[in-house]
Amino acid sequence: MIALLQRVLEASVRVDGAIIGAIGPGLLVFVGVRPDDTDEGAQKLLDRLLRYRIFADEDGKMNLSLGQIAGDLLLVPQFTLAADTRSGLRPSFSSAAPPELGRRLFEAMVFAARAQHPRVASGRFGAHMQVSLVNDGPVTFWLEG
Repeated sequence: MIALLQRVLEASVRVDGAIIGAIGPGLLVFVGVRPDDTDEGAQKLLDRLLRYRIFADEDGKMNLSLGQIAGDLLLVPQFTLAADTRSGLRPSFSSAAPPELGRRLFEAMVFAARAQHPRVASGRFGAHMQVSLVNDGPVTFWLEG
């Protein structure tokens, strides 16, 4: 799985003009699923992103995790993260998981996140979404699991 983390001051996701998820300070995470991804891999990636130390401590160093700052989490499915862009002028999506696997693993990640973290919002798998964010830093990291 792929997670593109962005440290944000706020973020929201809309579907058909309605906000379906919104957060204050915390992490916006775009999630991509590949064909060989598993439930175990999804849980490991979630554990890592919840503990990833990208928030400033009292000395201004990236040393605190999402839980340590009591931050919010917004998970957004994004199959385009798994695109093959190595050649040509058009991405190939053959390296992305089939929709049924992508949906299952994304929804499992959201369910697990809600069991492990107090404030979790999410986008909607398969929907055309508009995502708004205020990136803090900017700070953006790519995690693979």
